[in-house]
Amino acid sequence: MRVRSLEARDRTAWQQLFRGYIDFYRATVEDDVIDATWLRLLAGGEGSHIALVAVADADVPVGLAHALFHRSTWSATWYCYLEDLFVDPARRHKGAGRALIEAVYAEADARQCTRTYWMTQEFNTAARALYDRVATKSPFVQYQR
Repeated sequence: MRVRSLEARDRTAWQQLFRGYIDFYRATVEDDVIDATWLRLLAGGEGSHIALVAVADADVPVGLAHALFHRSTWSATWYCYLEDLFVDPARRHKGAGRALIEAVYAEADARQCTRTYWMTQEFNTAARALYDRVATKSPFVQYQR
């Protein structure tokens, strides 16, 4: 499984994956927000997300990862927040999720981040089985408004 940066030609496949991700979490995101997210991912720059895709043999995205790099108040370094990670259900269990996480780790290492972190819901047991192999579960509980 190969991972590369998101490209403009990936719009249709990326949008299908991103909508699948949103649906998985039983959420709703307006079309204008999805459009704005797409533009921000392509624009990049400091304070913006990076977007990576796992691609199949035909160089078609089958998975996505969006990561945000930010300063820490507890360290002089940067942290990496893996905000979105999703693999097409038909393409799971073939290494795409692990490859995407490892690619995010490589980006974080290149930027000398001292922490890479993400969240998932408790019911996401299949993904958590992978996460337990590639990271350490944090004892923190998330609150939101």
